[in-house]
Amino acid sequence: MRFELTFTRVGKQRMLPMDYQYYISAWVYKVLRQADSEFAKFLHEKGYGNSEVKLYKLFCFSRLSFGRPVMWKDKGLFEINKREIHLQLAFDVHEIVGNFIKGLFMLQDFYLGDKFNGIDFKVSNVEGLTSPAFLPVVRYQLQSPWVVSIQPEGRKHAKYLSPDDSDFEELAVKHIAEKYKSTRLEEPGDISLKITTPFKRSGFLLKPGTKEETRVVGNIFDFELAAAPAVHQMIWNAGISEKSASGFGWVEVPK
Repeated sequence: MRFELTFTRVGKQRMLPMDYQYYISAWVYKVLRQADSEFAKFLHEKGYGNSEVKLYKLFCFSRLSFGRPVMWKDKGLFEINKREIHLQLAFDVHEIVGNFIKGLFMLQDFYLGDKFNGIDFKVSNVEGLTSPAFLPVVRYQLQSPWVVSIQPEGRKHAKYLSPDDSDFEELAVKHIAEKYKSTRLEEPGDISLKITTPFKRSGFLLKPGTKEETRVVGNIFDFELAAAPAVHQMIWNAGISEKSASGFGWVEVPK
């Protein structure tokens, strides 16, 4: 289920790190962790018993929508002049949880950024978004990079594949199938991928400014996916990529 959050700047700060995705992910996890016991109570009251469903099991988010900021490339910063900015946030949960999630994020006050640069925001609005009616074949546009990686033997860091690597499509489809099986406990059926545009390499830092800092690289392109409608719904709700909870693999369906 997707939501659009409106953030309103509440201070004078305007500088935001370009690799802001890590800070969004950390904020979402913080909100969800604080609500974990409350969510369990909610599920129990709705008749789910002692369900092991977790809000943070699968989620994804879009890039921030903040118009045309001033870019300070040498400092790795955006200067944001808009008072209101927007973020789409999606959870792979039943619609019954929608109002609970809206209440969770509404009126949240938070700081987005690192210890040197960032902005204080208030969540001023949360709106539930309508899901498309999915057919067996869907055309998608990636809005954030699709990460497909392997861990070569003897290498410290993962290798991030691009669509011209021979294993890319097979591993990409395998990841979708495994994500579906792990959450639905059933087979997803046949899945096939057709890339329809040239790709562009893109990525951003995770855990910036720490010893664990690493740059994750994916690819942006348009594609067609043939799969069961339930698989498409999962992709819409949870992203299509590895590391979707860090903001990778957000897709849109062109109108």
